[in-house]
Amino acid sequence: MLRLAIDFGTSVTKIYRIGSGIVLAEATCVAVSKDTGEIRAFGNEAKRLWGRTAEQTTVRFPVFEGEIASEPLAAALLEYFLKKIGATGRTEALFCIPCGFKSESREKYYRMAESAGIARAYFAETPFLSALGQDVPLSEFNPVFCIDVGAGCTSIAAFSLDGVIAGLSMNVGGNNMDVHIIDHVAEQFNLKIGSQMSEKLKNTVASFIEYDNQSAYADGRDLTDGKPRSISVSSSDVAFPVGVYTDKILEYAELVLRKLPAEVSAAICKNGVFLSGGVCKIPGIADYVAKKLQIEAHLAEEPQMAVVLGGGRVIGNPALLRKIAV
Repeated sequence: MLRLAIDFGTSVTKIYRIGSGIVLAEATCVAVSKDTGEIRAFGNEAKRLWGRTAEQTTVRFPVFEGEIASEPLAAALLEYFLKKIGATGRTEALFCIPCGFKSESREKYYRMAESAGIARAYFAETPFLSALGQDVPLSEFNPVFCIDVGAGCTSIAAFSLDGVIAGLSMNVGGNNMDVHIIDHVAEQFNLKIGSQMSEKLKNTVASFIEYDNQSAYADGRDLTDGKPRSISVSSSDVAFPVGVYTDKILEYAELVLRKLPAEVSAAICKNGVFLSGGVCKIPGIADYVAKKLQIEAHLAEEPQMAVVLGGGRVIGNPALLRKIAV
């Protein structure tokens, strides 16, 4: 029996295989022919075409804000990923899902998994897996507070092994920052950049470190004369579009904290908040969160991999799987 943990993310899919570790981290997208609906490319190969395709081809993202947006495309992409990692024969998979995921949304995942050839699917909420992926001790008596910021969805929860005490998921994440960076660069520099360039700027120059002076060149189209042009973009130039969504996430984190019983609040004040997700790779974010929430913030060693690493621990431990599987 092959056992996998799958983080089928809005932007990137990660797969953990028992006995091998993380075996795949690839873009969750496909390139599709507009005329026939035929899939022409999967994963990273498809993403390289994003914004560069001719009229006959479109790049589609089958997962949107944590939800399956297109079951046929999602199933085809998952089947491609499974073949790529050599997942043949009977397979069980644990899917990482946002906090408070609805039953009808899980049904889409069930159908997708079945179409892709997975024999049995389990589900566990992201905050639990994030904590386990960071080696945070979990018990019925030790509440933990986690924030996982993905590309399309953020999960925030205080929980123990008994379950979620207070939590939510929100459709805010790295993709919102990318879109806002595009608009901000157009307004500040009169330059139209694409989605891939915006994502690159977020990943290379965005920073929460005061007076950070990282910079990178951005290529785009001049909005006045339509000619290609390059500019240098610094950390301060993208500080607003990145900060505004981070602050929105922390506003909701404060709402969750306010709902907690006094004893739970005391424990979380002592333990701090645990951060994961691709957005948490931005330098200085742990100190920024700690200052805003007034509690210590712990950053996962590999923020973008914490959830799928936790999923790997769960799918390989039947007792733990029974405890936290939805």
